[in-house]
Amino acid sequence: MEPGGVVGVDATGGLKVSAAPVATGRVDACFRDPLGQAHQVSWLEAAQDVVFEDCPAIRSFPVRYGRRVAPGWWWSSTSGRLVAYGSGVMRTQLMLLDRDPAVVALACRPVELVWRQDGRVVAHAPQLMARLQDGSGLLLDCAGCSGSSARLEERAWVVAAAAEAVGWSYRLAGPPDPVLVANVRWLAGYRHPRYAAGQWMPALVEVFSSPRPAVEAVRELGDPIAVWPAVFHALWSGVLRVRLDEPLHERAVVSVVWQEAGAA
Repeated sequence: MEPGGVVGVDATGGLKVSAAPVATGRVDACFRDPLGQAHQVSWLEAAQDVVFEDCPAIRSFPVRYGRRVAPGWWWSSTSGRLVAYGSGVMRTQLMLLDRDPAVVALACRPVELVWRQDGRVVAHAPQLMARLQDGSGLLLDCAGCSGSSARLEERAWVVAAAAEAVGWSYRLAGPPDPVLVANVRWLAGYRHPRYAAGQWMPALVEVFSSPRPAVEAVRELGDPIAVWPAVFHALWSGVLRVRLDEPLHERAVVSVVWQEAGAA
């Protein structure tokens, strides 16, 4: 690692990359506009002006025969759009970002950063991009189950510095907690608005006004077959809260998020 750089574990289980100094003014951004036209401009300029979340992937995701998970599409409840992914680890990180309340839009590989290093041209396209509520962006790469390669870690320093220079952030995400992933994957099955509580929402908030086992409240509300999907959607969307670092089950303790925040 270069002097002055730090790699540590962030709150999401990923590797938080803190950048070493680089000539960010010499980093270019390559992207395709919504009509498919290719562009290459200064990264410092593009990060301020380009709506990357509306851009298609700079390169398609290859199909690798023999792999259990092929490229596919994730329907994002954040944006109401389909977002492409290229692997299982990308799909997992995309799912976790889709539930993050700080994220307002998502895209996969919409921009490629290009710079010169040791007399050669280096190009790297971060696998995911998220637009945050404050208008800044997050670039993210997935390290995979076996960890990150030396080449990826080397490029991560440059990408992190480029992101920091424009007020963005960069994350080299390692494998998240498998219990968290399993729980969020279950809730993601109920992320579509059709599962929203609708007219039941006041009753749902009231019945969970004090933390209690989920199954007890569900039985009070009515037919469990009809109520459980609304509960799961409320847990996905952040109306209700439950511990996700422990396996979900019917007696898991659920409460209303805003009440806990107010009590704190």
